[in-house]
Amino acid sequence: MCVRWRSPAPFPDLPTERPGLSELERISEPFRLRARVLQLLGDELIGSARLAVFELVKNAYDADASKVDVTLDLGGEPAITVDDDGEGMTLETLRSVWLVPGDDHRQKQREADRRTPRHGRLPLGEKGLGRFAAHKLGDSITLTTRAENSHECVVGILWTKLVAQRYLDEAPIMIEVRRRAEIFAGGKTGTRIEIRKLRATGWSRREIRNLYNQVTSICSPFGESGGFRVDLQVPGREDWIADLPDVSEILNRAVWKFRFRLDDGRFDWRYEFRQIPGLKLDGRIVEKSGDRLKLPASDGRRKNVVADGTTTDDIGPVSGELHVYDLDREIRQKLPNIRILENYLDQAGGVRVYRDGIRVYNYGEAGDDWLGLDLRRVNLPTRRISRNIVLGAIHLSLKDSSGLKEKTNREGFVENDASGRLKDIVLGAVSAFEEERHADKLRIRRLAGKTDSDAAPGIEKPIEDLRRALKRRGMLEEMDRHIVRIEKRYRETQEILLSASMSGLNLAVVFHEVERGVRTLHRTVSDGDADMDSAARQARHLMHLLDGFAELLRRDSKKLHSGRKLVRTACRFNKLRFEYHRVELFCPLLNGDDDGFRSRFAFNIVLGGLSNLLDNALYWLRVRWPDDKKRLERRLYIGVSHEFDAGPAIVVADNGTGFQGNDPEELVRPFFTRRPDGMGLGLYYTNLAMDLNGGQLVFPQSGEVEIPDGFEGSTVALVFGEKK
Repeated sequence: MCVRWRSPAPFPDLPTERPGLSELERISEPFRLRARVLQLLGDELIGSARLAVFELVKNAYDADASKVDVTLDLGGEPAITVDDDGEGMTLETLRSVWLVPGDDHRQKQREADRRTPRHGRLPLGEKGLGRFAAHKLGDSITLTTRAENSHECVVGILWTKLVAQRYLDEAPIMIEVRRRAEIFAGGKTGTRIEIRKLRATGWSRREIRNLYNQVTSICSPFGESGGFRVDLQVPGREDWIADLPDVSEILNRAVWKFRFRLDDGRFDWRYEFRQIPGLKLDGRIVEKSGDRLKLPASDGRRKNVVADGTTTDDIGPVSGELHVYDLDREIRQKLPNIRILENYLDQAGGVRVYRDGIRVYNYGEAGDDWLGLDLRRVNLPTRRISRNIVLGAIHLSLKDSSGLKEKTNREGFVENDASGRLKDIVLGAVSAFEEERHADKLRIRRLAGKTDSDAAPGIEKPIEDLRRALKRRGMLEEMDRHIVRIEKRYRETQEILLSASMSGLNLAVVFHEVERGVRTLHRTVSDGDADMDSAARQARHLMHLLDGFAELLRRDSKKLHSGRKLVRTACRFNKLRFEYHRVELFCPLLNGDDDGFRSRFAFNIVLGGLSNLLDNALYWLRVRWPDDKKRLERRLYIGVSHEFDAGPAIVVADNGTGFQGNDPEELVRPFFTRRPDGMGLGLYYTNLAMDLNGGQLVFPQSGEVEIPDGFEGSTVALVFGEKK
């Protein structure tokens, strides 16, 4: 359509006359969609044939169906049929909704909280594009549908003929109206989609089995299906799926079970360790209500280390279940039909997401490790769980999770703040489970005569993060020489350690300590309050620390130092962190000239141990006193004590969460941690550093050492071997 008009123009910012022109002509033209757009929508938005079937099943759910039958007939003329008993469509619905790509009636239905009459559902679809899944499967489509008190309608589409037309408005779709129903006779309602001229006809046994697992996974196996059931039939090839295990059977074989719920900052959970056949270990159950959910590091998304009422904004309550398996060799030998279990976990292992009991694709699919479980396990193989030993489900409310928007290509949620917080919540819950599981895993390993042997972390990622932060602050040019020297010293120390074969110092501890130093420097830079001198001092400390490791290897690094110098250096390095986290510091040694005591030790090695204690204290203070509290009461005490028989001590106390009943022997065990993103080497390093310097790490009980009132959290002492 072409419309022409003359001045005066509706656009006042454009001149109505120009030199040499007697009038200005304007033309209005609408966009016209090429018919091939439908082909592009089908091919580009739907990633695979299996996902296309999944989308058609989801459409049946939105249509309030109770049952969907999917038939894949590979004999004669191959065809796929999706048949549901939902509400069906009237002729008017076909015209105004189904034949209008991008129609938003489902989105309006959801926003208005208008639920379906039979099952009270909110629609999963909102973009009006799921119908093009049929095009992904085949060229010939026959849709038969009938709504209550309406005629049966049939729509036939031959995609090759349709997309051959130039424009969509030149490619009309014929609708046949049957006054006598043939498919949905006797008052039945529903929709049947028959797809022929399949694009993929060579469905293998493996692909059929994967399709079965996919369409039957649309409903959560952990809860109510909401009156929705999916069946897959493969005529003539029934044996291809006959031996697939029942999901409930697989779930019952889990060694560990973990359930949780986070709502308005309240974290409730239940942990269960089940007896393993042939292994003399009792089961164990732990339950907590009103706990705090510790969150992993979030790349600056938030300040809190624990979940509060705002963590679930636009997400709603988050609940979940984890069924975790033990496939270590000593356990595999005791489990029946282990190959079936392993095959199932290889295909279906992972953590899936469900809204109103219906799956959000493609979380938990093979190859989709959205939580990064496998990457987490690389650094701590005996502490962390991998994707292929867990079957998990995260449950959300469709109504309450408005901040989570599904991607148009059906590959999870749009990556925004809400989806980032959801990931943090789930990883925090996984870490809470791993914390409990570690105790039982140790019992299993002791029976098998095994020990922890996790590999050392790498420094590449912390250095990369640090350089990015320095670049953002405009400090990279001035600081890069320090970073280069740190990397060089790190590599040199690594080579020395690898060739030294020393008995006392674990490689992972050294690398962990350097990584911790780099991350501390990164935090200082990222907090925004650091000056160049402070950052340079911390960088020089890292280099001195590496020098200290080399000196310690040569066994000639112990010199006479004062306790005051040690404490003041540690406080100087952490001054900005104390201020940033609003921690009130009580440290008598910062005032006056009292040395406190003098002892012989390797200064940088022990300084690293003291810094670990301060790092732990800062974290657990933030856990007990989150930033959402109107009044923060974070207090930290660092002082000297002469009450220990072995010698003078530096005492660190706080009013954080305390050690929560953990035995000191367990606290200093390598790779033991209660932090979601912790390595579990901090206290182990500190204990080892004191031991190598003739001292010890002590955990005094309440009243055993004199400290000021108001520090009822944790108390730790570095006891030195020489008195003043």
